Amino acid sequence: MGRIGNIIDRKSKQDSKRAKIYTKMARLITVAARQGGGDPEYNANLKNAIDKAKASNMPNDNIDRAIKKGTGEAGGDNFEHITYEGYGPNGVAVIVEVLTDNRNRTAGDVRHAFDKSGGNLGTSGCVSFMFDRKGQMLIEKEDSIDEETLMMAALEAGAEDFTSEEEVFQIITSPEDFATVKDTLLSEGYNFLNADVVYIPQTEATLQGDDVKKMNKLIDMLEDNDDVQEVHHNWNEVE
Repeated sequence: MGRIGNIIDRKSKQDSKRAKIYTKMARLITVAARQGGGDPEYNANLKNAIDKAKASNMPNDNIDRAIKKGTGEAGGDNFEHITYEGYGPNGVAVIVEVLTDNRNRTAGDVRHAFDKSGGNLGTSGCVSFMFDRKGQMLIEKEDSIDEETLMMAALEAGAEDFTSEEEVFQIITSPEDFATVKDTLLSEGYNFLNADVVYIPQTEATLQGDDVKKMNKLIDMLEDNDDVQEVHHNWNEVE
């Protein structure tokens, strides 16, 4: 299936867990607003969080409430961002990004997910060196989109790389240029299947047989946890 195929498949599964996604998005918006203020025009992290929420069809009322929690107008818990690293079945590298109000609870939950799936939680830095932190935008291929025009628009806006995959166009940026490139392409009428700053693996690992089931279990257990925002890995499924 490949990494991009996994992203598309994972997004489809997430669409069936709408309420849980709203909880995660609200938390992301609240933290962004608390750290950088409630105006998305002057807070790039908040703007990106709102864009992600809208892409998940989160109602505007929910978004507004989350912003008010972050700016102190509606109370709210104090969340912190933590990144965990570990190994899935057969040594697959896994990075888990969380927003939590209880570090001990979340650490226990994440460790439990790894243990139950044939993996183990590692120390900070144990797998992150195997990934590059990049902005990534995926645009679904449509007859109305001219590849050459899109590629030139992306590169002129500051993108580092542009590739044509089986189902999507992939645009890669530095984390610093992500917001500029995304906003430029949005203003030119392009819509994203997925757009975020992610960990892109330098090499991919393959799994077969029972290890595939174990890896899917690990991802599902992590994504079912309200504290977990993103799960990154270097698994390339063999069908």
